[in-house]
Amino acid sequence: MSSVPENNVILKGAGLHKSFYADARELPVLKGVDIEVLRGENLMICGPSGAGKSTLLHILGLLDEPTSGKVFFHGEEITSVSASRKASVRNKDFGFVFQFYHLLPDLNAAENVLLPLMVKCGVFSWHAVKKGYRQKVEEVLNQMGLYERRKHKPNQLSGGERQRVAIARALITDPKIVFCDEPTGNLDTKTAKEIIDILWKVKEQFKETFVIVTHNREITQSGSRTLNMLDGKLYE
Repeated sequence: MSSVPENNVILKGAGLHKSFYADARELPVLKGVDIEVLRGENLMICGPSGAGKSTLLHILGLLDEPTSGKVFFHGEEITSVSASRKASVRNKDFGFVFQFYHLLPDLNAAENVLLPLMVKCGVFSWHAVKKGYRQKVEEVLNQMGLYERRKHKPNQLSGGERQRVAIARALITDPKIVFCDEPTGNLDTKTAKEIIDILWKVKEQFKETFVIVTHNREITQSGSRTLNMLDGKLYE
């Protein structure tokens, strides 16, 4: 049983299993994972490719469903809530940074960062608040060193610049938790270090909780806590 006070636990997974099926064969990926994420921490989940790290991250972030088990956010069991409630939590309380950026190619950097705010506000409210939000987007991009690149589309940006846009997009709604799935996995060593330095600066400034999945052991040295994943199970 955890000795951590319950009010310090912002996110919790209990008995998480996940299986995929191919040719009538069950392929278990998560095998009974229990995890607690503490408010304000920088939690690293480290392990080799195929260990189940990204699957766990996607389930905790409500991007995927577990085969069995439950996820709790602020004490609320959110595994079985409605699709609209899950979408609301993802948009307002969670931010995501992926290995391959997931930027929309037809939108420039500022427009990509604006997207979560547009979804958060809804069509009818957007026109009333968009001017103030555009200013907020420019401020965040300036913090990322991208103000001069704000009107460039993704194919006009380097890999490191695209990832900085993705980080800005993850932060723009002031989320409670930022999930990062191999945030440096698609970058060279020098650019990867720059991205990690940016993440730590962001952590200091915005005080969000970070959950970072990586196979890069160098990244974990700066984490407040590291869990190791192997064959679908977590180890301290």
